[in-house]
Amino acid sequence: MKNILCKNYEIHINDWSAFQQVYKKIAPSTTFILVDENTEKYCLLHLLEYIEDTVQIIRIPSGEQNKDLTTCQVVWTKLMQNGADRHSLIINLGGGVIGDLGGFCAATYMRGIRFIQMPTTLLSQVDASVGGKLGVDLLGFKNMVGLIKDPDGVFIFTEFLLTLPGDQMRSGYAELLKHGLIADKNVWETLSKNTGIESLDYENLIYESVLIKKNVTEQDPNEKGLRKILNFGHTIGHAVESYWMDSRTPLLHGEAVAIGLVSEAFLSYRIGKITENELFDIRNSILRLYGHHPKFVKPAEELIQIMGHDKKNHHGSIRFALLDSVGHACYDVHVENGAIEESFLFYKEKI
Repeated sequence: MKNILCKNYEIHINDWSAFQQVYKKIAPSTTFILVDENTEKYCLLHLLEYIEDTVQIIRIPSGEQNKDLTTCQVVWTKLMQNGADRHSLIINLGGGVIGDLGGFCAATYMRGIRFIQMPTTLLSQVDASVGGKLGVDLLGFKNMVGLIKDPDGVFIFTEFLLTLPGDQMRSGYAELLKHGLIADKNVWETLSKNTGIESLDYENLIYESVLIKKNVTEQDPNEKGLRKILNFGHTIGHAVESYWMDSRTPLLHGEAVAIGLVSEAFLSYRIGKITENELFDIRNSILRLYGHHPKFVKPAEELIQIMGHDKKNHHGSIRFALLDSVGHACYDVHVENGAIEESFLFYKEKI
């Protein structure tokens, strides 16, 4: 069991007694648990063992394509129909979509009710559930509507990872790699050398990664400066993910971020921040873990157009978080479109 004290809440890893204590302290008038078809099947019954109250279950379909205002309306309607008041509680049991959307619905229903994040995927445990960012997609663009609000607690249980297929574990692993690249060279060097990622000591890996994100977000809770470094790999990654979201072959978030990490490492090299050897080490390590998928990086003009809607942009200029060096990052970096196109070509080169 490991615990991390944040400014307004605590993050507990593998500590069911802490969950019961927080739940008892909240003493909700009614409790709602937000699930998708996967967490309802694999995780819900285990959670219910630790709640004595009668609860209401709200089900939504899984997938980024369902993280929108239409699904929010379903959740808000269920809350209203089942008597939710300002003393109710929502427990978001699931991955990033459940946490982002469920937290957003809780923070806006009746101008805000209490909520707990219980992330069940590696991606949500190390990234989406920490830092208070909540929101949904709009017109296919990621996280365009949202706010920042802390939960009453984050409860991470590595036992839920045993329910995940390998591609979901690799998806979350991309965020672990990112945290090492932007904040801790030793973490990057250790993680990038791993091969059998399904059998690692995830309690400690999650703890180290969450500490990195917690330290960044507490210095800049509203993303006015330093917190932007957490977007390394995500300007291009989000564009690729958005482009393929409604296709027959959508990418998982971490798969798209892996493409973004390689491409944005190239941009870091292009502006003289990292060496050629460091660039190829990053590229080769990530492609070894995620494979090489050049078919997803096209067409450049449309991907750049999607990036034009990125929240980090300023006065119409696409702004990146890039590497200052391996283990350190910078933000608000303007890069010309020609260099962005070069980064796509670099990713697409044969190994």
